Amino acid sequence: MAPLKYSDPEGGNTERDAPSRWEQDGVPEPSTSASSTLDVRSRASSDVGDGNGSHGPVPVWLRESSKSFHWGWVPYRLRHSARTMATWTRGPDPPQTQKIRPFFPSIQETPIRTIAKYFPRPIQKAGLLSFFLFCWLLTFSLVLHRSASAGNIKGYGRPQPIWCGASYWSGGNSCGLNGNRCRPFDNAIQAFRCPANCKATHILNPHAVGTQEINYQPFVIGGPHEGELGSSTPEHIYRADSFICQAAIHAGVVSNQKGGCGVVKLAGEHTNFTSTKRNGIQSIAFDASFPKSFTFISGLSSNCIRDLRWPLLAVTVTFTTILSICTASSAVFFPCVFTMLFFHVGLVSDPPTNTDYASLSSLIIGRFLPAAFVAAVFYRYSIKPQQQDLNAYVERTILWLGGAWVGSLNNYTFDFIPIQRLTPSDLRAQPGARFALVIVVVTLFSIALGQVWYLRLEGRLQRYLAIYSIFVSFLILCVIIPQLNLRIHHYFLALLLLPGTRVQTRPGLLYQGILVGLFINGTARWGFDSILQTTSELRGPDGPLHSSLPNITSVVPTISNITFSWALPSLKQGYDGISMLANDVERYRWYRGEGEPATTFQRSSRGEREYFRFAYMRGSGTADFTKAGVWEVDGEWSGMEEGKS
Repeated sequence: MAPLKYSDPEGGNTERDAPSRWEQDGVPEPSTSASSTLDVRSRASSDVGDGNGSHGPVPVWLRESSKSFHWGWVPYRLRHSARTMATWTRGPDPPQTQKIRPFFPSIQETPIRTIAKYFPRPIQKAGLLSFFLFCWLLTFSLVLHRSASAGNIKGYGRPQPIWCGASYWSGGNSCGLNGNRCRPFDNAIQAFRCPANCKATHILNPHAVGTQEINYQPFVIGGPHEGELGSSTPEHIYRADSFICQAAIHAGVVSNQKGGCGVVKLAGEHTNFTSTKRNGIQSIAFDASFPKSFTFISGLSSNCIRDLRWPLLAVTVTFTTILSICTASSAVFFPCVFTMLFFHVGLVSDPPTNTDYASLSSLIIGRFLPAAFVAAVFYRYSIKPQQQDLNAYVERTILWLGGAWVGSLNNYTFDFIPIQRLTPSDLRAQPGARFALVIVVVTLFSIALGQVWYLRLEGRLQRYLAIYSIFVSFLILCVIIPQLNLRIHHYFLALLLLPGTRVQTRPGLLYQGILVGLFINGTARWGFDSILQTTSELRGPDGPLHSSLPNITSVVPTISNITFSWALPSLKQGYDGISMLANDVERYRWYRGEGEPATTFQRSSRGEREYFRFAYMRGSGTADFTKAGVWEVDGEWSGMEEGKS
């Protein structure tokens, strides 16, 4: 409206807008909040103009809502970034629900249609499912019973099942003074039966063999003598603390793939154990004597039943595959597959160390009940939402079921990863562990980014960010609890990551299957072990204690004997004695009040090298042993290096 001039009552001409209709009628002009707001914004814009028709930025206090005033102490750029991130995490509007469109749907749905055609009623389908599960249970039980029957070795009877880490000797001073608790040393024979895959068993704490420190490898000391390697039937002699089944694989008595039976004979004292690589196992050399050794009797006639885990694997894989292709309901598919995989892992592919199937079955049934309850929870919140209205049954079989088998058989599928335990000491000590951990973390982070994107598309990202914030807070709380160590087990890793796999995508099917398999393997093999463990629980019964070491004050060697003297043990630390190992066997104990803190050791008539280690004692138990000092044949003494063995 063009400005008009009018006469002011006080005189003079004043330029203003023409009166509105409300003013002309003598009625006050109505005012609304909207018009006021528009008027204020218009005036604000005109006030900051540059005179050339352009407008400057709107003030911050006009650009933000009243709710933002509570966060006025936060810089504007940070508030703006937070609002942008919050808007992004809300996802698109409307949300884009992810659903798998199957390849060749008519082919994938053919088994379901066929069953619906010939078994239309629910009671008929239930009967068919019951018959199917009965067939699996019968087949599985018959093959398992056949595998459990150890057979017979002619002249030696029924073989005794042993686990992969069984041996005749314990480390440190566990066998007592002069090894008396591990007798007899010879003239004993035992028929044994080993399971398959014993080569994968490694020691997880340092073991001293003379001056060597052995860790993260099979534990076999000895083998055939060098002069006998070319003979048709060389005699294999192994130190008594060697793992019997691994020694049997090294000697060719049993197979790593199928296990097998044999007869072991104690051979008494032996010297000069050789190092050779046979059948994929590198044995360890020891050039001194040891009071107990063993060998294997060859040329036996037996009907030993080998480990049938591979035929049983074929049985369970076949039944779970048929079930996956022919089942539309996730409420039927998941409980059946979970149960089959759990008992297969616990009884066949990666069983605990029980030697008889009665106690093993009792243990697995006891572990199954709590595992099934936890499985019902993550089925409700992760698996059921993902597989709702899923009609890509072949793809589910390949991705989800295949991933579940990969996770369940992780003692085979992930055995190449050089990480045994996620503890700082193990990561430092195990070759390649830190690099492997970096690769694993980067891979998991890449997978997580993909799942974050799909959760955002479905509008669920903010909810899941809140859930995982609680998880992270819980883990931080666990880390800072004093005197306890956080240990991430298989089953706990699966429980942490499973909620993020609820979106129905092909990668999600694969990830969820692998995590379910890891949960099954962890609970069936190890149970629900605590995620918070004390230092002693974490290191195991044979782990280092990080204790004080004895102070050997003097060593007086001659060709025929050697004398050691040491400082008195500290009463403040509770030590009351000293243990001395000679050639890894406890040969002497000294306690406070039993004379001078010294001893003299006589060389044996064989005139060989001797290795000595010392440790403080508290009662009959020992602290950490020193590294080995060497008494040479010519009487020279090579002192002990710093640190524990």
